[in-house]
Amino acid sequence: MVYVSRKEHFNAAHRLYNPDWSKEKNVEVFGPCANENWHGHNFELIVTVKGDPHPDTGFVIDLKQLSTVIKREVVEQLDHKNINLDVDFMKGKMASCEILVMEIWKILEPAINQISDTGKLHSLKLYETPRNYVEYFG
Repeated sequence: MVYVSRKEHFNAAHRLYNPDWSKEKNVEVFGPCANENWHGHNFELIVTVKGDPHPDTGFVIDLKQLSTVIKREVVEQLDHKNINLDVDFMKGKMASCEILVMEIWKILEPAINQISDTGKLHSLKLYETPRNYVEYFG
């Protein structure tokens, strides 16, 4: 089994806020992330595909095709957007990195299955900051 990864970048703003809570409780739980004027991040998304290399190409997945799929399906939907307001697949959901990475998986898994006979989505790693990231295995 070989694991192949591709990293892509996007910038986006969001706000962590539970509408069922008071403003005070939101600030207590989410701190500055509850800022009513939003806050932004320079996100890094690492997509890892696993599989056996194809006998004709030696590839688990064509990284150029993987990059194209990630950019089209995810980056173009998120880059320079407000995750809470502008991103259809996040409507009505908490805009935490944990929820975001799970929603990205739902988009990428079938798209990757369409471009690779041998590779399957293994994991997503989403960096919100250089020190904070989430990892998801589906």
